[in-house]
Amino acid sequence: MTARTTVLITGASTGIGATYADRFARRGHDLVLVARDKTRLDILAAHLRDATGVKVDVLPADLTQAGDLAAVEARLREDAAIETLINNAGATLSGPFVNQATDDVARLVALNTTALVRLASAIAPRLAQAGKGAIVNLGSVVGLAPEFGMSVYGATKAFALFLSQGLSLELTPKGVYVQAVLPAGTRTEIWERAGIDVNTLSELMDVNALVDAALVGFDRRELVTIPPLQDAANWEALDSARRGLLADLQQATVAERYRVAN
Repeated sequence: MTARTTVLITGASTGIGATYADRFARRGHDLVLVARDKTRLDILAAHLRDATGVKVDVLPADLTQAGDLAAVEARLREDAAIETLINNAGATLSGPFVNQATDDVARLVALNTTALVRLASAIAPRLAQAGKGAIVNLGSVVGLAPEFGMSVYGATKAFALFLSQGLSLELTPKGVYVQAVLPAGTRTEIWERAGIDVNTLSELMDVNALVDAALVGFDRRELVTIPPLQDAANWEALDSARRGLLADLQQATVAERYRVAN
């Protein structure tokens, strides 16, 4: 009998993370659920145990706090049953950059980038040695579009995409799958936490539809999954154009337009 593998999910108490927990539990995976709100985690864990019979551990942690983050890193390094990391925890900020407090910006970056890369770093060597497993990083379409006006949040999500693409190049040959998931606006509590009235937003995707689409991409082993993108050829064209630049970027000669005549 094959042992059940475990999925560790951050930001698991609600929204996208809780929905991932439900879906993986129904697929027969044991879970480690990470979030700040222990009460919500306990309620979700009890529900999933009753509904699916899987083992669900609760690991309360604020990933912006060094001690809490270290505890999650240790679990990822030491628990050989964990074969999938869903790097979902994240936050956003309302308003323009010049109105955002520096400390708030720093916390956002700590959660959306530092925690994400540290957790990936904690599990990746073990997965690579085992020759199996998966890392899923939740980005955002905002990371592709500065025009959306969420400069810091978008920058952190661009980081998540770049990291995923780089790790995929390194880890795929070792048997480890890395997926970047780029949602558009999704109906979750992230907006309320940022002080944004969700009722003022249009075209928000249902969280169940978002996660189910992301899992279709996961099962197909897509490197980048963009659930709201209707025409996949548009992403393929963008990525192809980017790769087409590579030879031009590796030049020792300054481009003609930057040469100053004497």
